[in-house]
Amino acid sequence: MPMLIIKYLVSAAVIVAVSEVAKHSDRLRALIASLPVVTLMVLFWLYLDGQPFYKLANHAWYTFWYVLPTLPMFALFPVMLERWGFAVTMLLSVGVTIICFFLVAIVVRRWGVELF
Repeated sequence: MPMLIIKYLVSAAVIVAVSEVAKHSDRLRALIASLPVVTLMVLFWLYLDGQPFYKLANHAWYTFWYVLPTLPMFALFPVMLERWGFAVTMLLSVGVTIICFFLVAIVVRRWGVELF
């Protein structure tokens, strides 16, 4: 139980620190947001929990494939935001990401990668 509390506190501290640092610069905020902070924390916690290396490797492997479908959303978001505002843009962003996820899953299945 104490380790779980430490995980929560450290993870929360990292997220708060990143969000506070990111307030000062759009570029710095984007750079920090593009870093896989959550994935790195998960890998760190899995390692400290004594998980076998294949679990860490699988986490990194599938994270790579799940990130790909999100990339078009980041490219379209600024254009959609100017045209339709925040709420519609968020809904469309989720829709674009879901569609891209299924397309990527179908394509990579040909190479033996099962995403769902």
